[in-house]
Amino acid sequence: MSSPKSKRLLLVDGHYYLYRSFFAIRSLTNSRGEPVNAIYGFVKALRRMITDVKPDFAAVVWDSGLPERRTQLQPDYKQHRDEMPDELELQQDPIRELVPLLGVTSISLKNTEADDLIASYVMAACGEGIESVVATNDKDIYQMVRDRVSIYSTAKADIAEGSGGFRLLGVNEVRAKWGVEPELIADVLALTGDSADNIPGVPGVGVKTAAKWINQYGSLEKLLSEAISDSKIKEKVEASRTLIEENRRMVALDLDLPLPVPISGMGIAPRYPELLEALRRCEFRSLTQEIEAESKRSVIADPGALNVSNKETELHGKSAITTSMNKSDSPQGDLHQAKQGELF
Repeated sequence: MSSPKSKRLLLVDGHYYLYRSFFAIRSLTNSRGEPVNAIYGFVKALRRMITDVKPDFAAVVWDSGLPERRTQLQPDYKQHRDEMPDELELQQDPIRELVPLLGVTSISLKNTEADDLIASYVMAACGEGIESVVATNDKDIYQMVRDRVSIYSTAKADIAEGSGGFRLLGVNEVRAKWGVEPELIADVLALTGDSADNIPGVPGVGVKTAAKWINQYGSLEKLLSEAISDSKIKEKVEASRTLIEENRRMVALDLDLPLPVPISGMGIAPRYPELLEALRRCEFRSLTQEIEAESKRSVIADPGALNVSNKETELHGKSAITTSMNKSDSPQGDLHQAKQGELF
């Protein structure tokens, strides 16, 4: 007798896809001149992930402040990042409101970065025998890859021809990408730092050099504790020892945070009537027609499907979509959409 198919959890880095959607599709507006490019891209991206991954459970995870342990170690952590563009700021709340309408749980935890909450969910899933797929481009999350944990990627550098436009990066793919085992990526980052997060690294040490050192000595701990015969390596390590040790604590992920929603509560259940109303306000005509047809098929398959509501852990006041989009409908949005094309 064959064993039952294991369950699969999809975890999406919300802010990464928020920015990616905004910059991938530019100058897309509705008939009232309101920007909707990020909304359109995010909806398309999330729906594509669900189609590609076919998860049993799914959540979009959002940053919600910085953890004190990191800002105490390095007060400049992420301080140099640019402010969110105004056109994206206008679309952020409507996107977050659309996530549960698409049937996906939306979660965050106060003073917690998405990668830490994602890592905690991955560990919880491993404990429950559930496979995890993480959609992100965050370097830190790659250290979580292991048996039954992979990264969802649509990057051209990661996918092969005929792969369906995406690839799940497992241990072998991550090892080839980084030059070390996934669990040693944090050791590499401790040496290189991360300019995107304003974490300084050892001067003159890039990813290839750091990976070479880690492989040569076996781990960062051994690199710091063993007698180093190479005088050049020894000089660099000793000059930056405090920084390296501090960086290693910075890139370590929290693995046991309280989970806002249990994995069992992350079932996928689109709220079609509300979703279609929201998409019409945005004037996504072809996308609305696509989802309308899907909703009709869903009703035929399960007459109670339209009455199922999905949990969302973040409470909102007045509808952000209603606030920024009035109820008129126009083909103008589709004209813009046709010019831009569908990039996801």
